Amino acid sequence: MKMMMLSLMVLGLVMVSNAYADVEKIYAQSCATCHDSGTFNAPKKGDVTTWHRLNQQKGQEALIKSIRQGMPQMPAMGLCQNCTDEDFAKLIDYMSR
Repeated sequence: MKMMMLSLMVLGLVMVSNAYADVEKIYAQSCATCHDSGTFNAPKKGDVTTWHRLNQQKGQEALIKSIRQGMPQMPAMGLCQNCTDEDFAKLIDYMSR
């Protein structure tokens, strides 16, 4: 029983690690060009204050809608045409840390 619980815990950690790796990969391919440097006034990855303010002002749902629809300085879907709303939520969380 203990071995099974340990196996499930390890599996859970691997799944979380894989999900995190997927977010990093999507970010690198679709978001980093602007969000690493702040190009076109994009909120920079890791700028906790700015991301917190955006989340407080707009809320997660509105941020995701902005990504889907695009903004004057960002194309619709933020260069990730295959991303889901869940992916966008994970990306926002990833950039806000």
